[in-house]
Amino acid sequence: MSQVFEGYERQYCELSANLSRKCTAASLLNGEQKKQKVSEIKAGLDDADAWIRKMDLEARSLQPSVKAMLLAKLREYKTDLNNVKNEVKRLTSANTNLAARDDLLESGMADAMTVSADQKTRLLMSTERLNQSSDRIKESRRTMLETEELGVSILQDLHQQRQSLLHANNTLHGVDDNISKSKKILTAMSRRMSRNKWIIGSVIAALVLAIILILYFKLAH
Repeated sequence: MSQVFEGYERQYCELSANLSRKCTAASLLNGEQKKQKVSEIKAGLDDADAWIRKMDLEARSLQPSVKAMLLAKLREYKTDLNNVKNEVKRLTSANTNLAARDDLLESGMADAMTVSADQKTRLLMSTERLNQSSDRIKESRRTMLETEELGVSILQDLHQQRQSLLHANNTLHGVDDNISKSKKILTAMSRRMSRNKWIIGSVIAALVLAIILILYFKLAH
């Protein structure tokens, strides 16, 4: 397993355990103390998301056998983190409901007769705009994560193509070496054949000269 991944995993597990403890503590608080605790938890969730992304990038850069095991573990961490996020939403919703109820009670006690239909409409419109803004932020975050995953996939493809090119280059070098060796062998064989031709020619010439000499001496006598 990658030591880098293990380091990220250790940091995430410590942070996750801390967030779970803070959620439990926040559920027992009220008012400003609860708001402060929820704010701390949200900041920790951003850090946890960052560790998850780092682990994901590191896992995808490893060998397939190791990558599959780490990605399965990462899915469990994502599920745990989503559970914490849901708990934070529940705490935030409860806190918001309590704050809204208190505001409405205070407003009603201060000036119950001045609340008009127009004010209620504006309040609903403001709430709707806030909800739409929240949805747009979530959508932007999802798009960013999808883009990040696409970038990781492209990097993996480029790495595989680079490995293929390196392998093809090594194969071409091997063929080049074999051609050079074959050329040397053919050159040596050609030289040997030329040398053998000269030797055979010399032997034949010597035999012919010897025959001529023998015939000459026989005819002379």
